[in-house]
Amino acid sequence: MTNHGFIKVAAAIPDLVVGDCRFNTDKINRIINQAIERGVQIVCFPELSVTGYTCGDLFFQQTLIDEAEASVCRLLEETKQSEIIFIVGTPVRLSGKLFNAALVCRKGKVEGVVPKTYLPNNNEFYEKRWFVPSTNTDRTEIVFGDERVPFGTNLLFGNENFAFALEICEDLWAPVPPSSISAPAGAHVIFNLSASNELVGKNDYLKSLIAQQSARCLAGYVYASSGCGESTTDLVFAGNGIIYENGILLAQSERFSFESQLIVSEIDIDRLKADRMKTSSFTYPSGCIGRYIDIDVPKIKASRLSRKVNSLPFVPSDEKHRERCEEIFSIQVGGLAKRWTHTGVKTVVVGISGGLDSALALLVCAKTCDKLGLFRESIIGVTMPGYGTTGRTYNNALKLMRSLGVTVREIDITAACDLHFKDIGHDASVHDVTFENAQARERTQILMNIANQTYGLVIGTGDMSELALGWATYNGDHMSMYGVNSSIPKTLVRGLINYVADTLQDEHSKAALKDIVDTPVSPELLPANGDGEIVQRTEDIIGQYELHDFFLYYMLRFGFAPRKIFFLAQHAFAGKYTDDVIRQRMELFYRRFFAHQFKRSCMPDGPKVGSVNLSPRGDWRMPSDASVEAWLRDLEKI
Repeated sequence: MTNHGFIKVAAAIPDLVVGDCRFNTDKINRIINQAIERGVQIVCFPELSVTGYTCGDLFFQQTLIDEAEASVCRLLEETKQSEIIFIVGTPVRLSGKLFNAALVCRKGKVEGVVPKTYLPNNNEFYEKRWFVPSTNTDRTEIVFGDERVPFGTNLLFGNENFAFALEICEDLWAPVPPSSISAPAGAHVIFNLSASNELVGKNDYLKSLIAQQSARCLAGYVYASSGCGESTTDLVFAGNGIIYENGILLAQSERFSFESQLIVSEIDIDRLKADRMKTSSFTYPSGCIGRYIDIDVPKIKASRLSRKVNSLPFVPSDEKHRERCEEIFSIQVGGLAKRWTHTGVKTVVVGISGGLDSALALLVCAKTCDKLGLFRESIIGVTMPGYGTTGRTYNNALKLMRSLGVTVREIDITAACDLHFKDIGHDASVHDVTFENAQARERTQILMNIANQTYGLVIGTGDMSELALGWATYNGDHMSMYGVNSSIPKTLVRGLINYVADTLQDEHSKAALKDIVDTPVSPELLPANGDGEIVQRTEDIIGQYELHDFFLYYMLRFGFAPRKIFFLAQHAFAGKYTDDVIRQRMELFYRRFFAHQFKRSCMPDGPKVGSVNLSPRGDWRMPSDASVEAWLRDLEKI
């Protein structure tokens, strides 16, 4: 049915002629064939697309209604060899009344008919003149052509694995749209056949309405509205084809086009199911019963997605970058400000390495001081050069602290570490894990003791990517009194610092921050080379953070299996990383993630910023001795 959990859908906007049903169904047939060529599984046409929405009192004419039914029957005959599901709007008769209805068709058969529930009868709309609402009958079947087919607003097409439902135009604008019932009942995608005219400002409101309803229903939403072929006697129709997924816009048509349009995208059903599983408030309304109509969705061959897969899912998009960055800082500052005022401390103590994470933590501390009306001298920035510290990071640490006006302390840790190695009988020329971790723990000890000395709090600098990979020394940089970066992944850390640098007026701070962003990520625990340059580059050892953050997002946010994440990564990083590199990094990611849960089980407090977090008190509760084997076996199937 699906391609890696995706269903390929389309909103079709045909160029029609009002009242010419044969012409209109010919156009519909051509677009259906185009949709088949593009691998579409379900395509939706506008409201009353067989007759045209603006027929007016022609709907009272028997000739038009007979012609509409005959044209649909002819369309069914012409498409009976096609696997694709198509949905068209047409008037249908039942018990002497006329219904504005949607027909779900496949392989020459009408699988079900859904009547419109809410008929607008105000301002420019007067549908009750011709049609009756779905509440006018309790019939569950209708005769269309020579066949008896299911009829009703509660129809769900498909099965428990995947199902879709319909609503028609005004249904979406009602206080309780039919989709608010059909989605909790099991519909993963809602198709809306519409004929909404254009007014100034209406399009923005429409998109916000669809976005909200798709998010509220945790569903895909495909909206197809009448285009320029409709009569312009009093109204103009722009041809809106819009596809949303849980509040996210995937694709939209060109408005006011004089050509037929087919708007195609894929909806991630796995993603919707994951959100529904985790959302305890997503429940089925009592007293409402959905009726499943078993229908096979055509299978499609694995292909590339037409929708974009963001390679940096944690980083705000360009159009909302400034707003989101400010919001992230506000959350971090809000968390630290509360802890600062609650504990009544006089200072905050931060270890400044000249790297990304400590720079972000220091910026948060500075913003918190400003928020609380405190002097920045109450921030004690401590730089602690050691065996691997390079001139570049050392100078950037000093420049940043001085430009921000914080209290600067410098403590060289080499003598203390030499003494420690002597105490435990370790050869300092052996640059193993003991050599590295001793430095990290020495730095943490210094910070903790300075905090005691100055009645302060140690502010953690480690980020979420490091926590996910266990790339932290247990009880070293792993530990603090409040971790402001604990839910900020590395890719977002870089984005936030770039944002601050671009908005700063102080050229000294800006230059330091820009150079920090350009500096290779490194713990600097191994001696520099002969040229004084960093030799221990984190991404050379564990792989690129943009890959690990990508894996982390889709694993934690949606619970996707490795094969699904690999498929998404192929699209997101096409041309940048080979399949072999992605797979190797994924295996390393899973092995490290499972092996280092014990570090996350006792991580310090810190504010949740985004939808993904690793706090054992909040979003992520995992046993420290869980097995990774099932995930590795799934990887082997790639």
